[in-house]
Amino acid sequence: MILVFGGTTEGRKAVEVLEEAGSPFFYSTKTGEQDLTLQHGIRIDGAMDAEAMKTFIREHDIRLIVDAAHPFASTLHQTIAAVSEDCQIPFIRYERIYPPRDPDITWIDDYSLIPDDIHSLLATTGVQSISRLKYLEARGVRVYYRILPRESSLALAKEQGATPEQLCYYEDSSVIDIDAEAILLKESGETGGFSEKVTAARAKGMRIIALKRPPLSIIHYPFSIVNGPYGLRRAVEHLLPEFYPLHSGLTTGTCATAAAVAATIRLAKGETPKEVPVILPNGETIQVPVTYGDDYASCFKEAGDDPDITNGIEVRAKVIESRRYEGTGARGYENTPASDKSRAPVPPCLRTPAIAIYGGEGVGTITLPGFDYPPGSLAINKAPREMIRQNLEKLCTSVSLCLKNISVTISVPNGAEIAKKTFNPRLGIEGGISIIGVSGIVKPFSEEAFIDSIRKCMMIAQASGTDRVVINSGGKSERFVKALYPDLPRQAFVEYGNYIGETLKIAHELHFKNVTLGVMLGKAVKLAAGHLDTHSRKTTMDLDFIKQMLQESGVSIDISNITLARELWERIPSTQLDDFAHTVIRHCADYCNPLLPDGSLTILLIDDNGNIYPN
Repeated sequence: MILVFGGTTEGRKAVEVLEEAGSPFFYSTKTGEQDLTLQHGIRIDGAMDAEAMKTFIREHDIRLIVDAAHPFASTLHQTIAAVSEDCQIPFIRYERIYPPRDPDITWIDDYSLIPDDIHSLLATTGVQSISRLKYLEARGVRVYYRILPRESSLALAKEQGATPEQLCYYEDSSVIDIDAEAILLKESGETGGFSEKVTAARAKGMRIIALKRPPLSIIHYPFSIVNGPYGLRRAVEHLLPEFYPLHSGLTTGTCATAAAVAATIRLAKGETPKEVPVILPNGETIQVPVTYGDDYASCFKEAGDDPDITNGIEVRAKVIESRRYEGTGARGYENTPASDKSRAPVPPCLRTPAIAIYGGEGVGTITLPGFDYPPGSLAINKAPREMIRQNLEKLCTSVSLCLKNISVTISVPNGAEIAKKTFNPRLGIEGGISIIGVSGIVKPFSEEAFIDSIRKCMMIAQASGTDRVVINSGGKSERFVKALYPDLPRQAFVEYGNYIGETLKIAHELHFKNVTLGVMLGKAVKLAAGHLDTHSRKTTMDLDFIKQMLQESGVSIDISNITLARELWERIPSTQLDDFAHTVIRHCADYCNPLLPDGSLTILLIDDNGNIYPN
C-alpha cells in the first residue's frame, strides 16, 4: 500500500496519478477540508506525529510514502523523512516547480526580516502566519491577511487576534483588491499562484517581499524527488513495481533530448553522468538513463508495457560547438534568435545559444504535406525540437556550461529498417523513423485496461454531481472545449482516447443525461464512417468517404494527395467550412446517438486552432 500526505495541489495531482493504477492507497490530510473525489483511494484525516505515523505504517503494510504536503510544512517533511528511515521504506517527495528568483523582489529567510520602512502590508502567507506578524502591528504597520474562506481558517484567524477588517479572502490570485504599500508572499511555486500574485502586485505598484521556501532536509535514507505527474508515476513504478499493472515508457523525443543533454554535458564539462535531467513539455523534470560512445551519447527507447516496434532502439546525439551550421549535408533545423545579432555583447553564460538540429542515420525525411514542417524537412516533430531547444538552452546559459553556438545531430542506428515496420511509409516519411512525442511520456494501456480507466473516470464524474460529462480525445481537445463549460468541475472532463463507442455506452449505463463529445477532424472522419474505435491499428482515413461528405457539403476540391485529415481545414474554402463541419457532425451523430438513447448528445468538431463547430 501507498500512503500519501497531501492537502495541496500536488496532493490532488498525486491522487490522479495513483487512481490510474486501480490499486488501493491512503490519502492523508490534516484538516479533511480538501474537496476531493476518490475512487480507489482511502481518505484519512487528522495530523500524525512520528509515533502515529509508524503505527499506521505497521498496521496497514505501507511500503511507500508520497510526501505531497505544502513546501512550507517543514515539521511534517522532517517527520516523514525520519519515519521512512526508521521503518526502512522508501518515500517520494513531490516538489513544486519554482520560477527563478527575481532580483527585483525582496527575498527574506524569516518573518522577522521584513524591512522596517514598510507602513502597510498585505500578507498572503496563510492563516497560521498571523501570530508571527503581530509584531508589525505593534510598531504601527497596517497589516491585512488574505486567507481561505473556511470555517477553520476564520476560527484560527480570530484566535490569533485578527479583526474582521483585516481579513480578505482568496478568490482569484491574479486579483488584488487591497490597497497596501507592500505584499508578503511565500515562495509557493507555480501551483501556489506565485507568479500570478507577483504580476498582480506589480500592476498595483506594490513592493514585493517573498519568504524563501525551506531548503530540503538532509535525508540519509534513499528517496526520490519529483515535480510532476509523469515523474511521480515513474518513481512509483520503480519503487513499487506491482502497484501499476502496466508501466509507462519514454517517447523517442524524450530519448533524443536526453542524449542531447548528455552529449552537451560531456562536451562542456567532460562529465558522463549515468542519468540526466530532462524537462518535459509540461515543465516538470525527470531523470533519464543514458550511455556514451566515442563521440556521441545515447538513450535507449523504453516503451514500458506499451506495444511499440521502436522499444529498445538506440537514439544517439552528437553535439559540437561551432560558429556556423554547415559541412555534413545533413538535413537540419536552425533556431537562431533574431535579436542575437542586434543586441550588445553579453557574457557567454548569459546569452541564449543558437541551436541547430540535424538528422543523421536512421531519422526519416518528410515527403508529403500535412506535418508540422514542409516536405524535405527532418522528421523530428515540433514538440521534440522544442524539448531539445529548451533543455539545451537551460544548460548552455547556466554558469557551469558556457557554450555559444551548438549543433545537434540525432541518429538512430537501423532506423531505416525499423521504419519499414511502422506507419511511416504510408504517411510519406522515408529513410528512417520519426522522432515524436507530445508529452514526452508513453502511458501504456491495454484495450481492456484503457476502457476500465474510462469507466472509473466516468464514475468519478458521476460522483461529482455534474449534470453533464464532456468526453474528449486528449489534452488538446479538452483545453479547447473547457472554455465552453467554465462552471463544470474538473471531474466532468473525461478522455476517451480512441474508444468513443465504449465511452458513450458507459455514459448510457451510468445514466448521464447530457454528454458533450469533443472530437478533432482526424478522429471525426473515421467516426463519421462508422468506426467507433478510431485507433490507427484498426482503421485508416477513408478518402472515398471523405469525398462523399465533401460532395454532400457542396465542396469541390481535389484531395487525392492528402495524407492527414487536418489538411482539409486548409483546402476547404473558408465560406464552406461550416457546411462541411455540419456534414461530418451529422454522420457522426448517426452512429453515436443510438448509443445514448436516453440522453442528449452534443458533438463539437474542433480544428487545430481551437475553432469549434457545434451540431
